[in-house]
Amino acid sequence: MPIDLRLDASEVPLLTDLYELTVAAAFFAHGLNDAGSFELGIRRLPPGRGYMIAAGVERLIEALEEYRFDEKAIAHLRSLDLFTPEFLDYLASFRFSGAVRALPEGTIFFAGQPVVEIHAPLIEAQLIETIALNQVGFASMAATKAARCVGVAAGRRLIDFGPRRAQGADATLITARSSYIAGFHGTANVLAGMRYGIPVFGTMSHSFIMAHETERKAFEDFIDNFPKLSTLLVDTYDTVRGVAIASEIGARMRARGLKLQAIRLDSGDLPDLSRKARRLLDQANLKDTAIFASGNLDEYKIAELVDSSAPIDAFGIGTSLAVSDDAPAGDFTYKLVEYKGTGRLKTSAGKLSTPGRKQIFRGFNSSGIAMGDLIGLLDESASTVTREFKSPPAKVTPLLETMMEVGRRIMPRPELATIRTNLASGLAALDPRIKMLRRPAEYSARQTAALGALVISEKLKAENRQA
Repeated sequence: MPIDLRLDASEVPLLTDLYELTVAAAFFAHGLNDAGSFELGIRRLPPGRGYMIAAGVERLIEALEEYRFDEKAIAHLRSLDLFTPEFLDYLASFRFSGAVRALPEGTIFFAGQPVVEIHAPLIEAQLIETIALNQVGFASMAATKAARCVGVAAGRRLIDFGPRRAQGADATLITARSSYIAGFHGTANVLAGMRYGIPVFGTMSHSFIMAHETERKAFEDFIDNFPKLSTLLVDTYDTVRGVAIASEIGARMRARGLKLQAIRLDSGDLPDLSRKARRLLDQANLKDTAIFASGNLDEYKIAELVDSSAPIDAFGIGTSLAVSDDAPAGDFTYKLVEYKGTGRLKTSAGKLSTPGRKQIFRGFNSSGIAMGDLIGLLDESASTVTREFKSPPAKVTPLLETMMEVGRRIMPRPELATIRTNLASGLAALDPRIKMLRRPAEYSARQTAALGALVISEKLKAENRQA
């Protein structure tokens, strides 16, 4: 019997809300399966966020390429006694045949903008709603959280320490991948290292030290086994004394041609302890031994430590990153925006959707700074919308790209290094006021005149649909 800690590719179609299947079955029974377009985006930014980062798109595309109901899945659905044999036969031969347009991973986006568009036969597009929201939503939240940490770290190294705190096995992989995209140096997650080629980092545990009779012997034993991974955890007992012992051991290592890589502070008054640790290390001629800090850190605490000039060289970020603790969920939606070539919209109070297939146009000034976005219709172009920017942009770039057609990928899978570089460029082009941790400025993202006219037209039509 396989362990439960798994998700086979054949199980992905069942990773869905039941209503996706019942709605799809009803569509099937009544012959509603013309081409439809669904749009995934975020209705409003989470508190304190001035921007969001698109992530998880490649994982979604991988899932769609292999999306199929095998015999075991069909047998389970049959056992629910809900679906007709004809619908189950349809699912047995199901393959995703649609198109995907999306923001390339690492692209900055804002509220009300499409991140992913699925254009496919209605039933196909409906069935994949849950997996699309599941994969893109949390990955984008984690990437944004990580980018905020990178933004305040002032070049200091950041490591994902989240696997033990993340809410589920898949979340650990998403966190490691998203944080690396955002600029983290690596992860503690060995599986993520193997799967994505992300550098892996680790130190030592408190239990290793506590299992020894003395802290000194624990340090010596660990270095004996891992001289190239010699980061010593110094806060199991008295932290300053732990640093002093580590400094003595580091000095002896230097005499043998080895190097004490770092000491790790995991608790206490980090500004004060890091200064005391730096003095002790420097006195032992260990100026190149780094100070690594961890312990309930997030972007706000990192900013405070950097602003206090605490001599800390690197940070391990665990719980706050793994669950995006101050904004654990985003108001992501997946809405039908077009069916049979005509717009569709939802008019619920506070949940108005926007009809039509779209494109996002980002304007840049002559210095390369993003000056605002226009959300337009698919048949608009950079040249036709340029005049609608409040100030004439030096360049206008359309952001959504076609990534799949007839169910197959048409663009090569990007390397994570490329995504990292593109995201760094995107953040550099963003006004610093929009990247502030608290009370960020609002970025200009509005509809083109053509999209605005379509919204008005479809609102009138929606009134007639409620007959």
